[in-house]
Order: sequence, then C-alpha cells, then structure tokens
Amino acid sequence: MNKVIQKYKELSEFWRQYFLQLLVGFSVLLIFIFWVVELYQESLPFTLNSIVFLHKRPSVWLIDFLPVLSFTIGSFVLRRENEREKNFSEQMTSITKIISTHTENASKLGRSDFSYAITPLNDSDELGEALRYLQGYLKANQRKERDLNWISEGKDLISRILRTHTNLDNLANEVLKALSGYIKVEQGAFYIYNEEQKNLTCIATYAYNRKKHIQKEFKLGHGLVGQCAYEMDFVYRTEIPDDYISISSGILGDQKPKSILLIPLISEEKLQGVIEFASVQRKFPKLSIQFTLELGEIIARTIYNLMINQKTEFLLQDSRKMTEELRRNEKAMHENAEMMNITQKELEKSNAQLEAKIQEVQNAQGKLHWLLENASEVISIYDQNINLSYISPSVNKILGYDAEEMKKGKDFERLTREGAEQLKGLIKESINDPDSEKFIQYSFITKDGERIYLESSARNLMNDPSINGIIVNTRDITEKIRAEKEERLKSRMQSLSENSLDMIIRLSIDGQFHYVNPVVEDYIGIKSEGLIGKMLSEVEFTNDLHKLFESSLVSLKTNPRKTNREVSVPIRMGEKLSERILSIDAIPEFNITELETILFVGHDITEAKRIGKEIQIKNKKIEDSINYARKIQKALLTDIENFSNFFRKSYILYKPRDVISGDFPWFAQFGDEVFVSAVDCTGHGVPGALLSFIAFFLLKDVVHNHHNDNAGEICDLLHTSFRETLKQNTDKADSRDGLDIAFCKINLKTSSLQFAGAHRQLYLLRSGEITEYKGSRKAIGGIPLFKKTEESFTNYQIEIQKGDKIFFFTDGMPDQLGGPYGRKYSPKRIRDLILENPGFTMNQYHELFESDFISWNKGFRQLDDVLMIGIEF
Repeated sequence: MNKVIQKYKELSEFWRQYFLQLLVGFSVLLIFIFWVVELYQESLPFTLNSIVFLHKRPSVWLIDFLPVLSFTIGSFVLRRENEREKNFSEQMTSITKIISTHTENASKLGRSDFSYAITPLNDSDELGEALRYLQGYLKANQRKERDLNWISEGKDLISRILRTHTNLDNLANEVLKALSGYIKVEQGAFYIYNEEQKNLTCIATYAYNRKKHIQKEFKLGHGLVGQCAYEMDFVYRTEIPDDYISISSGILGDQKPKSILLIPLISEEKLQGVIEFASVQRKFPKLSIQFTLELGEIIARTIYNLMINQKTEFLLQDSRKMTEELRRNEKAMHENAEMMNITQKELEKSNAQLEAKIQEVQNAQGKLHWLLENASEVISIYDQNINLSYISPSVNKILGYDAEEMKKGKDFERLTREGAEQLKGLIKESINDPDSEKFIQYSFITKDGERIYLESSARNLMNDPSINGIIVNTRDITEKIRAEKEERLKSRMQSLSENSLDMIIRLSIDGQFHYVNPVVEDYIGIKSEGLIGKMLSEVEFTNDLHKLFESSLVSLKTNPRKTNREVSVPIRMGEKLSERILSIDAIPEFNITELETILFVGHDITEAKRIGKEIQIKNKKIEDSINYARKIQKALLTDIENFSNFFRKSYILYKPRDVISGDFPWFAQFGDEVFVSAVDCTGHGVPGALLSFIAFFLLKDVVHNHHNDNAGEICDLLHTSFRETLKQNTDKADSRDGLDIAFCKINLKTSSLQFAGAHRQLYLLRSGEITEYKGSRKAIGGIPLFKKTEESFTNYQIEIQKGDKIFFFTDGMPDQLGGPYGRKYSPKRIRDLILENPGFTMNQYHELFESDFISWNKGFRQLDDVLMIGIEF
C-alpha cells in the first residue's frame, strides 16, 4: 500500500511540473506572436526599441501580464491539487493503519489470543465493530468450552472412581475427597438414605476436625440435610447456623464456613443420599453448583446399582450354600436308596400280610373320620408345651379353618388376648392338676370374619400312650350366648322404657295397644294400664296425635321403613296448660319376614327447638358481624386497584380460607417509589383478620414515615412496632402472634428493586432462568429471646431489566395438602411451573396457578389463606 501511495505521489508531481511549464511556455509563445503581429502591422523591425514603442499602448501591457496571470492561475490550481493530494495521502495512511491494526487483531483472533480488547478506531470503523463482536463471541465460546471441558474432566475423574470401587464406604470416601479437591471446598460429608427407616446416615466425611461431634443421622425434613432430602432439591446457603461445625487447618486455623451447598442424589425419582459441602469462600461458583448437580444423578445411579449388586451378591451366597446342602442331601439320598431297595423286597412280603389288616383299620378310621367331621364339637390335643398336635376335621365346619391352618397358629391367633390367656391357663391347669375339670368361654374370629363364642373343657391324658396330651373339647355356644344376651337386653330395655322420659307406645298393625310406658299418661291423661289391649279407635287423643298414629299405620303397611314427624301436644303442668313439641319416630318391627308391630317413640324437643332458634339468631348475628368485618377489610384493600393500574402486567391470586382473611396484599406509592407486599398474619378467619388490621396500619405508618429507608430497615422497624403494639417486649408477654412478609421497594425510574422477607422468598425469572432470594429465618413480631441478639432483616438490591418477572407468595399455597398422594404443594412445584412456561404473560400465569391449585386441592379442605403476587417489568 505504501509503494502505491509513493508511486502516485511521484506521478502527480511530474504532471504538475509539466502542466506549469506548458502553461508558462504557451503564454510566452502567445506574447511573442502578438508582438510579431503588432510590429508587422506597424511596419517596424523586431528590435528592442520597437518592442518598447509598442508598450505605449495599454493593451500591450495587458497582454504582457498574461504569463503572470497564467503562472498565478497555475500556482493556484497546483496548490489545490497539493491539498487534495495531502488529504488523499492522509486518508490512505489512515486506511493503511486501520487495515494493519485489524489485520494484526484478526491474526490474534485466529490464535485465540483474547488478552486485549478490540475497539473501533472511529465511528465508521465497521470492520473494527465486527471484529469486536467476533472477539466477544469467540471469547464466550472459549469460556463455555472451557467450562464444559472442566465439567467433563470432573465427570471423568469421578466416573473412574465410581468404576473402581465396589465397597460403598470406600466409594463415598474417595468420591468426597476427589469432589472436595476438584471444586476447591474445605469440608464435606456424604449421607446415604435408608428408605426403610426414612433417615440419612453419614458414611464419609472430609476435613472434619472432630468427627465424634458430627450428627450421624438426620430424619427427613430435619436440619439442612433433612430439608434437602425431603424437597429432593439442592440447598445453597450463605447464612450459616451458629451450631455448624467449624473448619480447622494449620493455615486457616478454626473458621466458620461462609457458604454451604447440599446436593441430593436422585436416581429414577428416588432419593439415594445427600452430599454436603462447606467453604470459607463467600459464594460457590455457579459452575461448581451446576457441575455437582449434574454429577449427583451419576453418583446416585452408581449407588443404586451398587446396592442392588450387594443384594444380588447376598442372594448368590445364599444360593451357593443351598446348592452345597442339596448336593450333600443328594449323596445321602443315593446311599439311602440302595438300602431302601434291599428293604423294599422284605417290605413287599409283609405288605401282603398287612393289606388285610390295613383295610380293616381304614374302614374303622373312615367311620371315625366321618363321626369326627360331622361332630358338633372340635376335639384338640395339646402337648405339655401347649403346641397343637391334633385337631378333629369338624374344625373346618365350625371354625372355617382346616387342621393344618390351626396347627400353624390360628388356634390362638384368632382369639382376643384375654381369650388366648384363658385357653392357655385351662391347659396349664389341666397339666398341673390332672383331676381338675374346668370350663371356659371365649370368642373366636372365623375364617369368613364372623365372631362366634366357644366353650372349652380340658382333660389330662398325658399317661395314655395313644393320646399323650391334653384333650380339649370345644363347642359353639354362639346361639346360646345370643339368646341369653337378647333376654338380658329385653329385660334391660323394659327397665329403660319404664324409666324413660320419652313416650313409648307399641301398636299392632290393626291398631291395638301392646305396650305403653308410664310417661304416656303425662301427654294423654290415661294411665298405661288402662291402654294396653285397647284399640286406637277406643282412646281419645288430641287430633294431631290421633292423625299421626293412623297415618303412620297406613303408610308403614305399604312402605315399612322408619319415619319421623313432629306434632304439638297440649300438656298440663300444674294449673297451666302448656304446648309441647314431640318428635315421634315410627319404627316397623318384623316377625321374621312379616310386619308385626309398630313402635312409636316420642321425644320432647320443645327446649331443643327454643335453643335452636336462639342459636340461629346468634349465628345470624355472628355471620352479620363477620360480613361487616369483610366489608371493612375489603375497604382497607382499595389500594390494590391502584396496584393493578400502576403495574399493567401483573396479577394477584387471592383465596381466603374463610370469609375474612389473615393474608392481605399491600400497595403504596411515594413519588417515584412504590411498595408492594404479601403479608401473612398468624392464623386465619377472625383472629387472622384482627391481626391483619393491626399489621395494615403499622405497615402504612412505618412506610409513610420511613419510605427513604431500604426494604430490610423497614422490616426491622415494622418488627419493633409490632412487638411494642402487642406488648411482646415486656417480661409478662404471652402473645406469640406475628406475621410473615415478602416486602418489595421498587423504583422504575432508576430500574432498581429492593427485597426483604420474613420466612418468605422472591423468585426472579430472567432469560428463562430463575433466581431465588430467600427471606430471613424469623418472623415479624413474637416474644424475643432476650439472651440472644437478633440479626437484622437481609436487604437484597436487584437491578431490574426489561422483561424481568418476579413472584412472591405467602405459605398458604406451598403448604396446601393435595394431589394423588396428599402431599404439600411445595415451593418447588411453583418454581417448576414458572420455569416450564417462561414465555407466559402475567394473565396466563394467573390462570395457570389458579387452575393448578384448584386441581391439586380437589378432594381436600383448604388449610390456610392463599396469596400470590406476580409482576412483569
């Protein structure tokens, strides 16, 4: 490029000189020709005097000035050309510099050298802008490739360890050691989940200085380890509990970890264990968290396969032992077979002689079996250890079980504890006192589930070689017990009826009085003895009572089922005649299949009616009070309309459990700043609503007077004000009520958001990824622990970007039980629904969560108030 420019300069200089010389020469030639023509016209010779003579005329001087004018014009033209050449030269030099610089930059990009920043040399440097974009793209790809290589190398490292070890303890130690070194953490622990005991056991640790103080077991949901296992999701904390074990080394000394990461090991949606890491660094790198999460499933799958292999190995060992035993038995059988062949011939000779005798015995046994099978008693024989050695075939007909089932334990298993003790006591007494004879009665559950009653007696025949045991004779006395019970029940019912305050009348289907208790006299003025045996038409009743008896007789004949009616009966109480209300049940009574009598039972419900009316009036007053409280609470929430107007892309999902709620949304605006909160007061219904009124006005007062403070400081002030209002900061405080809150302070002008929470979190959805900001682990209000210093609420500062979406909610939705297994809705389900639908609008999210919550809650009662707020910026 420089040679081209130099050649262009030399050529331009040549033509400029040539043009100037040509212009001057042409001008001089014109003047000379002009002089010759003038001298010729004047007839003068071409001499100096003649030329001087010609210059007496002004026109000649004008012609003589022509070379000067030509030189001046030529010089002006040459200066312009010089300037144009200079500008062109500067432009070419600049272009050369740009091309040289970008050539060098492109060369470095080709060598993947990103140690410098490419910047355009001017506003029109499109090549520089393209190279800068290309550098950023290549650098991002290199970083991404480096991260992928780092994760891949880590996976290869752990995979080699997983392939090498078959012992679970050794595997856990090596994996924990390798992982801790690879992600550069100072401490770690490996927990295995026991599905049968529902707990996690620590089997390996890394860099713990006092292992005996490590908690070896965690129940599901207990501690950070139990929480990670219960939710089957990773736990990342930068707020470390005070009782967490310190990290100790020669260089670091004793230090508390500053960040904790717990990774669940999940294979095929089943929990296998948890790995816990602790670091003295403030945060775990996102790449390390991603790496451990991806590795968790590989480790879990290996643990699952290893445990399956261990079980398989145990089964194989048992199988080998059984095979060896079978081989030994087979050898013995071969030896026995040879002996049996020898004896078989001898047996064949004696078999012929025995067949006749056996046939006789079989005939006798057949008769005995038939008698025993169809006997009305069960005959059992027990040895001195109270083990059943024989039971008669009649057991199948009486108890439903065969002899083998009874021998396997059904003789005592189907008894009550008291019955089993009675039967064992009967046998023991017969063993200790052979001459005693005692009877016991107890209940037994038959095979078809029916409870029957048995009576047993025992005889000691231990000295009889044919029996050699205790004979127990058992017979079914269910019908006898039932008859005795019915007789006692009838006697008892007769006594109850005679002393009952209810009117009891038994009529035959043709209207004859069979029974009347003494109370009837109070209602109709006739003694019971004067009514028995009479017909209904012969007795004077009040019209209403007489009509009720007649209509019941007619209706129960065609449709014999229990009916109930109310009737007013005048009754004399002293000298006054009072109106009483009777609730009369008409009960059909059958004789096997036919309707025989109708029992009328009249109960005085006058007082119950009066109390019922009073309860209705009181319930109406309470309902009116609650509805009025609802109007007051609704009036306090009118600012929510301003919220919807301010945030066009937003929604509020609000479902109180009762008429009034302990949860409420809150909105306020001061200049460029707006405040949005989801508040959850202790309880629900009336108690929760009363607390919500207090929280509403305290929150309004604190924000009004301190709106310039950050979100965490406002929560601290609300915490103090709530305690002072409920006198919780005194020694005699007995109210532990408080509230949870998700509190946001938003400035759209500066695109900033502040968040602070009391037991509540905030989800930020940005570019398809979700970030969780956890609230402080304490509530607003409550009785303080005076021996422990409280920490301030954490304030999160978030820079808002266009398209960001935030979600915060009370605990009513996550804690709701439902679904196919009656489990909690959980924050994880909310987060998954958000991540599965990142492109939804706020209206679509509203419909999604409302329909999903209703479906989840189907068949279950709503446990708490539900409040959820979503905003898109």
